[in-house]
Amino acid sequence: MILNLTRHSDGGHSWLEVPRDILDQSGIDVSPFSYYDDKKKLCYLEEDCDAPRFLEAAKNKSWQIFETEKYQDTPSFVRSQSSRFNTLTRNHQTKKGK
Repeated sequence: MILNLTRHSDGGHSWLEVPRDILDQSGIDVSPFSYYDDKKKLCYLEEDCDAPRFLEAAKNKSWQIFETEKYQDTPSFVRSQSSRFNTLTRNHQTKKGK
């Protein structure tokens, strides 16, 4: 499988954008530090733990990953996503519902 993914970054952090179905195929569990857009079915994997685990799983599955970076000087839109993943269920929950 060949995947063209986007890495969103700002001055303080970055997130790898991965479609939810691809994330599910990878088989990794996701920490509460990654975000999920329920409407677009897109995951934004946190750079320090979830993105590397996804990339390692992709490598083990012989997936080819190509990344494009989108940098913002202001805080990334990812920071304002309304949902975060629940580590135990790999489902998402709203920040207010924590």
